Amino acid sequence: MDEDRLEECDNTNSFEKFGNACSNARHLQSDLPHSHCPPLVGPSGIDDNAHLHSDSCSRGEQMCMDANGVLCTVSSDSCSSKGTPDTGRLILHSSSKILMNAMTADDYKRTYWPKLERAIEHLLTRSPMDHISISYEQIYSHVYKCVCQQHSDLLYSDLIWKITCHLKQVSTELQGSPSESFIENFNLALTQYTAALQCIVPVFIYMNKFYVETKLHRDMQVDLMKLFSDHVAEKHLNTLIPLLQKAHYMPFQVKPSTMASVVKGLYALKPDWALLAPALFSRFIPQIHPPAQESQLPDYAAQDQELQMALTQTGFSRGDQLRKRACEDY
Repeated sequence: MDEDRLEECDNTNSFEKFGNACSNARHLQSDLPHSHCPPLVGPSGIDDNAHLHSDSCSRGEQMCMDANGVLCTVSSDSCSSKGTPDTGRLILHSSSKILMNAMTADDYKRTYWPKLERAIEHLLTRSPMDHISISYEQIYSHVYKCVCQQHSDLLYSDLIWKITCHLKQVSTELQGSPSESFIENFNLALTQYTAALQCIVPVFIYMNKFYVETKLHRDMQVDLMKLFSDHVAEKHLNTLIPLLQKAHYMPFQVKPSTMASVVKGLYALKPDWALLAPALFSRFIPQIHPPAQESQLPDYAAQDQELQMALTQTGFSRGDQLRKRACEDY
């Protein structure tokens, strides 16, 4: 009787030690941010706060947390021939420690970035009328995981590199475009890129909010539009502006909607470009010229008279000025 009582006391003390260890681990678990840990269980497979029966018998491994906040496996060999626990010893296997939700740089390069790269390629190359099936939820999830695992700088640099490579290819294609269709091709490239950014920026909004704006103090939309300005628009500006001026004085050589789209797009990329052709930009964008002054009114009147004379010489008749409505019969 005394030996059984001593053995039962030893087992009770072992289970109490296990319960105290798991209770301390639970306090550590509550201090860890954004960790999803399994519930702490005892060797018999029940919660550590529940009543432990002395006649339970189990053999297996359970998950617990050590003092460093790392999950580890707990081995319990507590099965005897009589069905009573032996010693209730807990063996921590240090070799089986794992970090939950850890993403290494190699995981990022092999798993996450290839999927994001393919999605970005589809968005950049599709035309505005195409409908490609892309899981925006999956893209956002990958971006969220990369940012949470401290790979924001690597993800942002890869995004800039990918878009820069695409824009260099677009610039090369425009360089070989004939002058008759250069304005149309430039407008297509600008429209396609703008439509792609309307999809790329929202799915990367988590990185934009918690890395680009917070750490770099910039805006991703502005940075990506500047890439088009540096690698495409600025390189072909000396060719584009003369063609736009020529098309402006030859009506319907280029569609008015295309002219307006290109001129407004150039002004949005860099307003200083309006100084290269003020007369052209003022046709589509208000307040390009400085405010008029009273001393300049005679000059404006002279310009109107020259315009009227030019129209008269080309065949436009002013009609009978004695009547308000020349075709009206009284």
